[in-house]
Amino acid sequence: MALVKTLNVSKQTSGIPYATIALALYINGLQEISPKISIEWKDANLSTENVELMIENQVITGTSTIIRYLAREHKSLGLYGSNAISAPLIDHWIDFASNILSSRDFKQLESGFDELNHHLTLRTYFVGYKPTLADVVIWGALKNSAVFNRLLKTGKDVGTHLVRWYSYINTLPYIQEAVAWVQQKSVNETKSRSEGPNMNIGLVDAKIGQVVTRFPPEPSGYLHIGHAKAAMLNQYFAQLYRGKLIVRFDDTNPTKEKAEFEESIKEDLALLEIHADQISYTSDHFDELYEYGLKIIQKGLAYVDDTDVVTMREQRMDGIVSKSRDLSVEENLRRFQEMKEGTEFGLTCCLRAKIDMNNPNKSLRDPVIYRCNLLEHHRTGNKWKLYPTYDFACPIVDSIEGVTHALRTNEYHDRNDQYYWILDALELRKVHIWDFSRMNFVYTLLSKRKLQWFVDQKMVSGWDDPRFPTVRGIRRRGLTIEALKQYILMQGASQNDVMLEWDKLWALNKKIIDPIAPRHTSILSDNIVKTKILGGPEKPYEKEIPKHKKNPEIGTKRTTFASNVLLEQEDAKTFEIGEEITLMDWGNAIVKAINKSEENPEIVKSLELQLHLEGDFKKTKKKITWLAETSDIIEVTLLDYDYLINKKKLEEGDEVKDYVTKTTEFRAKAFADANVRHLKKGENIQFERRGYYIVDVEATEDVVTLIRIPDGKATTMASKAADEKSEKIEKKSSKKDEKKKGKNREVDVTSDSQTLSSMPLPPIKISSTPRETTSPVSPTTPTTPYISDIKMYHVPNLYGDLSLPKPEET
Repeated sequence: MALVKTLNVSKQTSGIPYATIALALYINGLQEISPKISIEWKDANLSTENVELMIENQVITGTSTIIRYLAREHKSLGLYGSNAISAPLIDHWIDFASNILSSRDFKQLESGFDELNHHLTLRTYFVGYKPTLADVVIWGALKNSAVFNRLLKTGKDVGTHLVRWYSYINTLPYIQEAVAWVQQKSVNETKSRSEGPNMNIGLVDAKIGQVVTRFPPEPSGYLHIGHAKAAMLNQYFAQLYRGKLIVRFDDTNPTKEKAEFEESIKEDLALLEIHADQISYTSDHFDELYEYGLKIIQKGLAYVDDTDVVTMREQRMDGIVSKSRDLSVEENLRRFQEMKEGTEFGLTCCLRAKIDMNNPNKSLRDPVIYRCNLLEHHRTGNKWKLYPTYDFACPIVDSIEGVTHALRTNEYHDRNDQYYWILDALELRKVHIWDFSRMNFVYTLLSKRKLQWFVDQKMVSGWDDPRFPTVRGIRRRGLTIEALKQYILMQGASQNDVMLEWDKLWALNKKIIDPIAPRHTSILSDNIVKTKILGGPEKPYEKEIPKHKKNPEIGTKRTTFASNVLLEQEDAKTFEIGEEITLMDWGNAIVKAINKSEENPEIVKSLELQLHLEGDFKKTKKKITWLAETSDIIEVTLLDYDYLINKKKLEEGDEVKDYVTKTTEFRAKAFADANVRHLKKGENIQFERRGYYIVDVEATEDVVTLIRIPDGKATTMASKAADEKSEKIEKKSSKKDEKKKGKNREVDVTSDSQTLSSMPLPPIKISSTPRETTSPVSPTTPTTPYISDIKMYHVPNLYGDLSLPKPEET
């Protein structure tokens, strides 16, 4: 049975392994060879060698070693020549290429070129009468030689016979294929570096196959977008170095943790395509952690303190030493035992590390590393009455489980010294920490405590509310996992803190769903306009038309044509008698009559349009959506949302309740084409001239609920509450300016200065076709439309049967 082989190549200071690539492509080009050698272009930072051959679980590195192996494995190809004497001669030239042609000494290279030229004086190939490994390797070395290529380019003499041979070898198909392959990969790499994320963070002591990262979520809530970044980056670097990712549940606080949160995190990780090589729990190590608690006491590096919480907090802030700091080891061990037993006195105590109460870094001022809790643990039950803190357990378990690199957000930066102190105090293997910036978005809260407040106040429907930055919330609002992954990797592993806007994420999402979102039609029901089509069909009829004009693979939909149709009020208001418009997917029509309301002449009650199918739709300014007035249209509810808070960033001391947006959900009733009735929960569509939507509630009693998917445009991403506040400020300023202008009328009458209210607003790109603007759900004008095949979870079992892969499956 042939072994599966993967050839990993990269551009190093030693050059590009042209010879190995060419040989692999030559072997792959032979029909009898199976399986083919997989050739992959890799990041140059991953190895000191520019080429390595992966064979099952073994690795061969270096051009000379790999090409010799491939030649011996495929003896029938005669790559080592046709007789016994050929092999040592070929080996000589392989060594010559490696030792002489890779030199940076010009005189040595010049001598080498002379020797090659002399050898080829009466020869077509280096060994024998057909190309062998010798020719391929010498060619690859010369291709990599900057000196040789410069001499060749400038017309300098490098030897007539060498130039003849080199030119001929360059015409061989597999040689040309190798050059083209490298050029394409180089272009892609250059483009990726200019557009891609900054992932070159230089992990200390990172070795291929030996990097172990971990993602340690606390099962006390749902994953949000910040957790998603941490999980994806840890997986990214584990995969980059062909290492291992551990997902470890940090279950050290029975007060907050629940089994349901653990399951939801597993489901969310599965959706994010985070594949753990190992799943563990901090509680797996409680016995060992307790022993380390005893050890740190016995070393005189920790003490049991019965100071009350308030006093302890004040003392740590002011650098005041606790009364218990100098207790004997024996007394501390006795007290720690009382904590373990949960005695009345033990419950008043905590174990503190004895570090430095005067350190400017307050995390080093004798932090708490063990505390009591009598609540039942969701995994260990009532076995324990004291639990390690995250800061104590994390470095210990990282070291125990073999983690080499702890990648975490820079909010923990001040605690890095504490992390290292614990490892040193307990004489444990060192773990390298890399801090990356936390994802902070405008008008967005990521604090579990603050998000819980919204849940408790019933201002949201739950942790999967579309206004929440949880993985479930943004999924429910229509964000695809692919967009989230691309966006997070675009951010890279930078340590720079920035306040991110949501627009780029949603714009990226639009690019993903647009090519596959089927087009549908919706008409707002408020003041809907009944329209008579003169020259229309006597009886309604159906016609199959593409769901997506640019993507026929999406399929077709049934569209009904009739003499009575429904139009939106905002469209009808813009019509003039005699104007020619285009009814989308039908043809042109001329406005013949406009009937307005007697009570309110601004409202159009009905219209008459003369069908004019021979008209040129390219010449009309207005492309109008419509629905046939038949019984098969379906009622839909359209939802749109605003940010939960009306301040871009809450400062320290700001109370959430003071910045809550008054209205954050907007509902609009509409009618949609009959095809919408068959949409499933989680499917993405585009309502033409309105925007992208995701089905939130499937058809029940002929009503479908859809949520507006932001498209990244400024008009859809701006805070509605902030806009209203700006308008009030603007009006107030305008009145003040007018009053001031009135007082100084005689002086300012010729002034060309503008008041705030008279300054032109930034231009807003508006579709040539008017749309509904007064509805609570303000539609946007999409560019091109398409439907996502990504299915939503089902509430309450949000993710159905999706589960985190078991370690043995990954």
